[in-house]
Amino acid sequence: MQIDLNADLGEGAGSDEALLALVSSANIACGWHAGDAKTMQQCVRWAIRHSVAIGAHPSFPDRENFGRSTMHLPPDEITAGVLYQIGALAAIVKAEGGTLAHVKPHGQLYNQAAKEPELAAAICEAVRRFDPSLKFFGLAGSGMIDAARKAGLTPVEEVFADRGYQPDGSLVPRSQPGALIEDEAQSLAQTLSLVRDHQVTAIDGSIVAVNAQTVCLHGDGAHALAFAKRIRERLLEEGIAVHA
Repeated sequence: MQIDLNADLGEGAGSDEALLALVSSANIACGWHAGDAKTMQQCVRWAIRHSVAIGAHPSFPDRENFGRSTMHLPPDEITAGVLYQIGALAAIVKAEGGTLAHVKPHGQLYNQAAKEPELAAAICEAVRRFDPSLKFFGLAGSGMIDAARKAGLTPVEEVFADRGYQPDGSLVPRSQPGALIEDEAQSLAQTLSLVRDHQVTAIDGSIVAVNAQTVCLHGDGAHALAFAKRIRERLLEEGIAVHA
């Protein structure tokens, strides 16, 4: 058994290089919610050094609110914006001798796309036009996965170690109680359940079936690095290899 561990990087957390020694995929901010050209270049160099798969992490144009504002933009504007961000990172990756492997939307762009088919299709259209061989990371079981398949992309179903789940398999909104799991033991138990048993316990106690192909480890928490180390250690103890 194996699983991919991914982390969102280039967002100013300060632990990016250390996290890259623990994960197998990196989603690098492309400047619209965080980061800049220099940050992108540094993260790419670190990712190449650690043999970590490199992905673009595009956002709504919402730097002021870290990409967490709800927006309703025309599909062609979404496609153009995502293309712009992928292209910026891809240029740096190519110049550094690396290979771009995937795309994972950020923040509210991700959350809305999980429930808005037109938005998900617009994002996937950008990925398809840029390079249809790029994998597409989306919330497991959501409309993002369906949109990726319809666009001819290879979807990778993502789950979260430290986020609460609703009975329909969606994430608990950050504005609601139970959105973030701060207890390490609970996060570890949820991760093992997702990876090994392909299920998660929702906030109402119900069991939800989930196809976990990659686990997101947030790098901006107070104990993010220590938690990432513990998750990787526990997976290896359980005989679960970590690979992109």
